Amino acid sequence: MQPINVLTSTAAPLDISNIDTDQIIPKQFLKRIERTGFGEFLFFDWRRIQEGPSLGEPEPGFVLNQPHYAGAQILIAGKNFGCGSSREHAAWALADYGFRAVIAPSFADIFFSNAGKNGMILVRLREEDVNLLTHRSTRNPLHTITISLEAQTVVDGEGFHRHFEIDPFRKYCLLNGLDDIALTLRHEAELDAYEAEHDEEFWLIPRAGERR
Repeated sequence: MQPINVLTSTAAPLDISNIDTDQIIPKQFLKRIERTGFGEFLFFDWRRIQEGPSLGEPEPGFVLNQPHYAGAQILIAGKNFGCGSSREHAAWALADYGFRAVIAPSFADIFFSNAGKNGMILVRLREEDVNLLTHRSTRNPLHTITISLEAQTVVDGEGFHRHFEIDPFRKYCLLNGLDDIALTLRHEAELDAYEAEHDEEFWLIPRAGERR
């Protein structure tokens, strides 16, 4: 997982509350076991026309299909983002699409954990602040937001400046690019030593009463 600290980007405004994980990545796309390849299916039911002669074609009114939001690394969403099932694929899909951060008034707990473990900054701001950033990014697709993880701030070029809270351990992991595997591998030498000692004590040397 890549370290992340300061992120400056345009933002895609998705002013919808209670976006669940089945909307983020529908269940029919959960057959892959890799973390990659999910980005093209992100918000699939909203990005594609679902009926009529244009079935399957891009929905022109959806924000991610609008060319002026191409390349946005920040998603702005409504409250309770990521509710529903616990599928980690939702975080994989957002990251694979190119989002490095999501700003919302609130997040579902399991999604919040999954996203942090996959290198994404989740920023909780007051609803009125999220609405303001949504308005500015809707009015001007070139509106740029800067998120500083180290300073725990969100700023833009129009005077917006807010502080956000984040768990210190999650902040440390994001700043240093440490997922669960990388955290474990920091103790690789100690783990190897323990395994060697365990093997010698319980496998290589016969227990009392056993034949050699």
